[in-house]
Amino acid sequence: MAKGVVTEGTTAQGADRCSALRRAVRVSGPRPRPLAGLRFRSLRLPAATTWCWWLALGLIWLACTAADRLWLQLDQRLPAWDQAEYLNSAVDHGRALGLLPGGGWGGWGALLDLSPKIPPLASLVNGTVMGMAGDSPDQASWALSLWQALLLTVVACWGRQLVGPGFGLLSAALVGLTPALAALRVDFTLDLPLTAAATLALWLLGRWCAPAPSGGRWGQSLAAAAAIAAAVLVKQSALLVLALPCLWAIGTGLRQRPRRLQVLAALALVLAAVLPWLHHNWITTLGGTNRAVIESGTREGDPGPFSLASLLWYTRLGPEQLGMPLLAIGGLGGLLAWLRRLRRRSGPSGGLIGWGSGWGWLLGCALAGWLCTSLSPNKDPRYIAPVLPLLVLLLARGWWSLLHGIQANGIQTRWRGAAAAALLGIGLAGTAATTAVARIEQIEAQPGSPLVSVIAALRQQVANQPVTVVVIPTTASLNQHNVSSFGRLNGGQILGREIGKRKEEHPLVLEQAEWLLLASGDQGTERKASRRLSREVRRDGRFRRVGSWPWDRGREIELWRRRADAPPAGRFDQRFIALARGIKQGPAGLGAVFAAIGPQHQLDGHFLYQRRVNAWAWARLERNPSDPDALWSLGLLAVLRNRPSEADGWFSRLERLAPTNPWPSAYRAVVLLADWQAGQAAAVAQGASGRFEQPVLKALADLAGVLSGDLRRIQPARQSLPRAIRMVQAELEGEPESETESPQ
Repeated sequence: MAKGVVTEGTTAQGADRCSALRRAVRVSGPRPRPLAGLRFRSLRLPAATTWCWWLALGLIWLACTAADRLWLQLDQRLPAWDQAEYLNSAVDHGRALGLLPGGGWGGWGALLDLSPKIPPLASLVNGTVMGMAGDSPDQASWALSLWQALLLTVVACWGRQLVGPGFGLLSAALVGLTPALAALRVDFTLDLPLTAAATLALWLLGRWCAPAPSGGRWGQSLAAAAAIAAAVLVKQSALLVLALPCLWAIGTGLRQRPRRLQVLAALALVLAAVLPWLHHNWITTLGGTNRAVIESGTREGDPGPFSLASLLWYTRLGPEQLGMPLLAIGGLGGLLAWLRRLRRRSGPSGGLIGWGSGWGWLLGCALAGWLCTSLSPNKDPRYIAPVLPLLVLLLARGWWSLLHGIQANGIQTRWRGAAAAALLGIGLAGTAATTAVARIEQIEAQPGSPLVSVIAALRQQVANQPVTVVVIPTTASLNQHNVSSFGRLNGGQILGREIGKRKEEHPLVLEQAEWLLLASGDQGTERKASRRLSREVRRDGRFRRVGSWPWDRGREIELWRRRADAPPAGRFDQRFIALARGIKQGPAGLGAVFAAIGPQHQLDGHFLYQRRVNAWAWARLERNPSDPDALWSLGLLAVLRNRPSEADGWFSRLERLAPTNPWPSAYRAVVLLADWQAGQAAAVAQGASGRFEQPVLKALADLAGVLSGDLRRIQPARQSLPRAIRMVQAELEGEPESETESPQ
């Protein structure tokens, strides 16, 4: 009876609601069609089969690629500093994989050596594409088309998940027409690969974060973890976009018992993928990140991270990067949808963005990425690129709402589909025109320098021999990096290096340089020391001019070579052996190494001296296994080659050979710490500190103890570390001037 009473009441209430709904429909007009559909009343998008959807997406990619190839054909500029450096990295990795001439597989250690500051994944992919397409700059740009395909696919799939197939295609089309993203498709940097990889990671992570049963699956968690690891291995700045969403996902996942094990497994997968590279290159990565982010931002005068100007920095770039048509139509559509929601006073299910439908995740990721990127000290416009696809998806929702509103209201029924189609066409045409005008304005019909001719002339003389060219001019069209890019085409071994910024380096350049690239006039640099070095080379009788090529503003590029009858270029071998022997003195000897190695590596970009010294040292050890000069040389070589385990072996032998010298033990502890062997480093330093009264050993023992988990060493470390630092600084500052002179 009770059941019958409830049913009766419910039926009556339902009838009342139906009547009210019919009255509302009569007042407000025809019921709008659902947004998830693929068709307007007269504008039909391919939705009958899945292959039609993928075909439409492929056509969008083909249109973008065709526009990019046309732009590259018209633009004749040479790769600038960053672009050439990333090209060189791709060539390095392609050669290491045996896909490009001039290299071959040398093992995992040699492969990891090629990415000391930036992770290797993008260069591995780009190098693989170059192995098939070619290693010239335009041929290498096919790799960017591959990353663009990934970005379009992710955005289209994300849009299809949020609203429907048609919305996914619209979002992909808008991404293809966004001015800033279109510029990245022809700019050989890591920004487009990073944008594609980070967008993929956020989308997959959001799928896992969705409530069950649509989310929380094992496959989703592992796929998201793999995508996150891939994004970080493209470039570590992916953490600016991924850090906060990942922390949110970890926190929510750990609060749900069924997902805890998935969170731990995903973290293990990310660490397993990233740690091998990080373990090998963590020191150079920290140093490179500091220079590229903090020092670069300070040098360029960017605002402080927590200032209002910093928070608004990328906001003011929005119209230029996204384009006014995309912003205007998306903003108008979003505003109208919000006003309709206010007028209807509907619940959460009727709003523009429902937090349970995936829009909250998208909005949160966009805000988190914008905030973290704005807080970065370096404000290059390219750094906001990973956030742009998220913003385009949000703006595409405004486009979709506006099209839907035209369909549903205010126009006679037979014209609604045509009006929506016309608005869509006008909007896409306006967005495309804005992007096209911006790209056409950036076309440079001339290469900017005769670099290609210079390298061709040099290749005729040196063929594929390993050669280092000292490059004194430094401009976007002529610098050490693009000299290397063109010098290494088709298996070439010509490297460009820049040296001579300081007057103290000039005698070393004149003593050891074999090839130099000069320019008449101002050398393309404001450094007086570089212009002075150019004059010194011209006056020095040991060099002759091989050729000259017209440049710009009446200047010429000149190729100079050491004369055949001049004294041969000095070698660094004996100087290196003496420097290696000198590090047994501790910091005083290390100071001379630091002063000499940097300039030498600019003069010998192939590190040929290391091969010769290595062969000499092994030959000495065959005759005398306890030869100290050979052991010190091999130990220092292992440090410079980033082989801490090998360095530990050589310093261990020196420890036994010179039991009264504390520094082999100190060096062992340092390289063990660099190799993440904190426990072993603590044992070495602690044992040596018992034999020697050396503050550095005591500090290393305390530091290694803390890093190995002995928290009792924190307080002693707070006392011993400052004392050791002061001692090292005093020895470095007080070393004799003769120790830092360049080798003669």
